[in-house]
Amino acid sequence: MSTPNRVLIAEDSSVIQNLVKKILEFQNFEITAVKNGEQVVQLLDKENFDIVLLDINMPVMDGMECVKAIRGMSDAAKSGVPVVAITGNARNYTEEEFKEAGFNDVLMKPLNFDKLVLVVKGLTEK
Repeated sequence: MSTPNRVLIAEDSSVIQNLVKKILEFQNFEITAVKNGEQVVQLLDKENFDIVLLDINMPVMDGMECVKAIRGMSDAAKSGVPVVAITGNARNYTEEEFKEAGFNDVLMKPLNFDKLVLVVKGLTEK
């Protein structure tokens, strides 16, 4: 059996964080969860992940700042990791703005868990 894909979730809502974690663990993903973008950047410096799920509105460093920091990393494997935006207020940004910021895809809240699994699997299958 292959090792599970590693997912890094940055979401300040414990409810959403736990739901996403349970759904993806059920799909055999290994989950690490943090509360803000700064923690994502610190963890990515030390560890490798197959995909990052970023809430847009978080304290300390939001999702837009965080994806730019990830894309600016000197390690090509880390700067190229697939990043998916999770947002409840997509009207603040256009799909084009998410793409320009460096996101691979966008998931709207309330989360459609079937779509979550499809997007994560689609971006992590080796």
